Amino acid sequence: MQEALKEAKAAAAEGEVPIGAVIVRGGEIIARAHNRTEQAKDPTAHAEILAIREAAARLGGWRLPGCSMYVTVEPCSMCAGAIVWSRIERLYIGAMDPKAGACGSLYNIPCDSRLNHNVEIETGLMGEECSRLMKDFFRKLRTEE
Repeated sequence: MQEALKEAKAAAAEGEVPIGAVIVRGGEIIARAHNRTEQAKDPTAHAEILAIREAAARLGGWRLPGCSMYVTVEPCSMCAGAIVWSRIERLYIGAMDPKAGACGSLYNIPCDSRLNHNVEIETGLMGEECSRLMKDFFRKLRTEE
């Protein structure tokens, strides 16, 4: 999660919503990313999506068996769907997102038994630090407006 937090801090430094994601396989980081929606002018350029794309390119296929993702904030429905479709096995979440989270807050897409793949989820990893980063970012943004 520390590496995902580094990515989130890089996002904040670029004026992006500070969310970072890291994908690990066999104890090795195979992909890392942070939000780039503003920079790319792309609503799908979330940290999770970018990390999945990088991992798929590195592994040479769209399925990511044996992979775990660490993400600083609970994924939205788009990202939760991509996590399921990419067959990521485990998802570690820092802070939950009661307003838009789709991995336990508003929805629980990765654990929906109607889907052909389910993801193990663990929450609260470095949750305080992940949450504080988001709160500080939006507090600063509001004071600059």
